Amino acid sequence: MSTLNSRKAVLVFSAFALAYFLSALIRAITATLAPTLVQEFNLQSRDLGLLAGGYFLGFAATQLPLGRWLDRLGPKRVEIGFLSVAVLGCLAFALAQSFWGLLAARVLCGAGVSACLMAPLTGYRRWYAPEQQMRANSWMLMVGALGMVASTLPVQWLMPLMGWRGIFVLLGVLVVVSMLAIAWQSPPWQTPATAVAAQEGVLASYREVWRHPYFRKLAPLGFFNYGGMVAMQTLWAGPWLVKVAGYSALQAATGLFWLNVSMLVAYWLWGWANPWLARQGHSADKLITWGMPLNFVSFAILLIAGSAISTWAAVLFLLICVSCTVAALAQPAVGMAFPAALAGRALSAYNLVIFSGVFAVQWGIGLLLDGFKAFGFAEVAAYQAAFGVYGLACVGAYVYFLRAKAP
Repeated sequence: MSTLNSRKAVLVFSAFALAYFLSALIRAITATLAPTLVQEFNLQSRDLGLLAGGYFLGFAATQLPLGRWLDRLGPKRVEIGFLSVAVLGCLAFALAQSFWGLLAARVLCGAGVSACLMAPLTGYRRWYAPEQQMRANSWMLMVGALGMVASTLPVQWLMPLMGWRGIFVLLGVLVVVSMLAIAWQSPPWQTPATAVAAQEGVLASYREVWRHPYFRKLAPLGFFNYGGMVAMQTLWAGPWLVKVAGYSALQAATGLFWLNVSMLVAYWLWGWANPWLARQGHSADKLITWGMPLNFVSFAILLIAGSAISTWAAVLFLLICVSCTVAALAQPAVGMAFPAALAGRALSAYNLVIFSGVFAVQWGIGLLLDGFKAFGFAEVAAYQAAFGVYGLACVGAYVYFLRAKAP
């Protein structure tokens, strides 16, 4: 049973949701700002991929100590501390004068918001009833999708008024507001007797998580399929729409806007449906098994058609990302596969897998694009080849998921 009454549960959710909304906005904003940053700083594809991936590099680097701190110190203390770094990252990005300044600021931003999902999910593991945890996870992702919606057309509309530097100053101010909300509403935290001993090393404290067969079964899927979907959503969908489909910057931002609105609706529906699906015996594994093939079909159509169906490119990206939301069910399933005292580490370890995948796919596609162009590929062909390599990796991860030993 939940330890919170309904009103308090809503207030707690809202406080953490505001921070996650901002983290998703900061994560995805590079897709909208890409044309401006490429022009202002004369960036190559590999630079753009590394810049967007820098967020996920900082994010991934904190996940192992983060999970341990969450289990011991609780969501409020940990998230407020991390968000302080995010404020510095936003201000540093606003003041950056070079590519390396931008990259360092993005790493700070990624590290600073790295607790924005794991902290509330760790708290929900204790504060909410078991049947509500999948719903809470889906609705947190819905809020994240809303943040990504805000990173598209709203950012495009603010650009003439504030410029991209002013937007990042505003984001820093809003992060401070979210810190105050969390400090006000977050319940107290008691460290259980089974928590990790203080002298235990960080890697040793994760030994049980790494060795768990269910974690290993889902890890490649999280790295390539779900992590890669986030990489597309937050970066490479935009350049594909411009370079391959021939969209203008405003048309691409509009396409990303509707993509993220669709993701928001998808996560909202998952939140409503998950308790019912669980009662009907439809586990996360079963839903992933049934749902991922639609993702592959949509991706294959986009890849093969290239610029031939430019009008439908945004719709195809929408289908690709929405159909991949089924893979998000793996994250709360991993958390519930472990005791409550290990939930923070289990969730953070899986998050490390996901965001390592985001970084690898974002930078990797940039490297592949430049590499294929160096071999004489035209722009469209280079995009098709680079995305094709990624697609094969996703199919391989899905096959491994189907064949892996059940826990």
